[in-house]
Amino acid sequence: MKSQVIQSFLHHFESEPLVVFAPGRINLIGEHTDYQEGFVFPAAICHGIHVAIAKNNLNFCRVYALNFDQEFSFELGSMSPKKGHWASYIMGMCALLNQAGYTLRNFDLVLGGDIPVGSGLSSSAALSVAVGLGISQLFSFHIPKKNLALYAQKAEQLFAGVNCGIMDPYASLFGVENHALLLDCRSVTHQEVEIPLGEYCFLLVNSKVSHALSSSAYNQRRAACEESVAILQKFFPEVRTLRDLQAGDLSSIQQLLPESLFPKAKHVITECGRVHQATKAFQNKNLFEVGNLLNASHESLRDDFEVSCPELDFLAIQAGSTEGVLGARMMGGGFGGCLLTLLKDTDVSIFKARIQEEYQNKFHLIPDFIEVALGDGARQV
Repeated sequence: MKSQVIQSFLHHFESEPLVVFAPGRINLIGEHTDYQEGFVFPAAICHGIHVAIAKNNLNFCRVYALNFDQEFSFELGSMSPKKGHWASYIMGMCALLNQAGYTLRNFDLVLGGDIPVGSGLSSSAALSVAVGLGISQLFSFHIPKKNLALYAQKAEQLFAGVNCGIMDPYASLFGVENHALLLDCRSVTHQEVEIPLGEYCFLLVNSKVSHALSSSAYNQRRAACEESVAILQKFFPEVRTLRDLQAGDLSSIQQLLPESLFPKAKHVITECGRVHQATKAFQNKNLFEVGNLLNASHESLRDDFEVSCPELDFLAIQAGSTEGVLGARMMGGGFGGCLLTLLKDTDVSIFKARIQEEYQNKFHLIPDFIEVALGDGARQV
C-alpha cells in the first residue's frame, strides 16, 4: 500500500511526499467501559492507513483518496466538513490543529488503506491520526502523541458526528508490536503488556451485519450507566463513575438500583475486572484463562448489556464448539460487526471452512475472516 500511495501522489501532484502510517486497532477486552472512565485493552494491528503529504504553493489544499478514486479540495480558512465524507476527517484535524495554535499552510495529500470497510478496526481513527501525524511531521510541529490522540478524538466528534472515546486514536498512536495497552480512560495513561500468543492467533469473523438500532441503543446504554451513577452516588459519595466499584459491591448495588439498570451497571463493573484479569493472564502466559475471559465478556455483553445480536451469538456458539478455539467475544459497539476469536494457528483453515458453511446455511451470509497481527503505532515510514 505504501508504494501505491507514493505512486499515486507522484501521478497526481508530481512532487516527492513525506509518508506516514497509522494502524487500526482491535480491543482484546473491555467493551463499553470507556465512557465510564474505565479500563480497556486495545492493540494496534498491522492493517492501517498510509498518508503521503507535501507542501504546495497554491491557495488551497488538494487531497485524494486512493480507495475511493476521489479528489477533493478545500481552503484552510473556509472548511465545510460534511458528515460521512472521508475528507471531513482531514478537514477536522486541520481545524483542531488551527484551534490549538498551529499555523498550517496548504498541502497536497494522498491516502490509502487496507483496513476492511465496516470491520470495526477503527479506520476513521487511523485516518485522523495519519493526517495529524503527517501534518505534524511536514511542518515540524512536534505534536506530542497524547495531544494528537485527543485532537483526533475531538475531530471525529465535531466534524464527523461520531461520539467516540479516546481508545481508538490512542491505540493507533501508542501501539507496540506484540503488545496490548492497558489503558486507563480516566487518567489517559497506559501500561504496555506483552501478548505471548505462541501457537495461537487472533482471528476476526466479520458477521457482515450492522443493525439499525446500534446508535440509539448505544445512547440508551450510556444513559443507563449515567443514571445508575446518579443513584449510587447518594449512597457512595466517593463514586464518580461505575469504574470506582468492584465485583464485591454487586450484591449491595443490586439492592439500590432498579431492575432495569442493574444489569448494565453489572456489565461495566465486571468488564473492568476482566480487563485486569486478562492482563494478569497474559503476563502469566495463561491463554486458556484469556479464552475463558473472552467467553465471559461475550456472555455479559449479550445478557447484561444486551448489545449482541443473533448473528454474533451464533458465531460465538459455533466458535466455542470448534477444535482449537480458546475463546471468542463480540468486539465493538454491538448489534453487528466482528467476533474476536483466539484459536490455534493450525486450526484456522478448518475453523474458517466450518464457520462459513454453518453461518451461510443459517443466515445466508458469507462472513469475512481477518487475521490480525499486533503491530507498532503510528510513525513516519
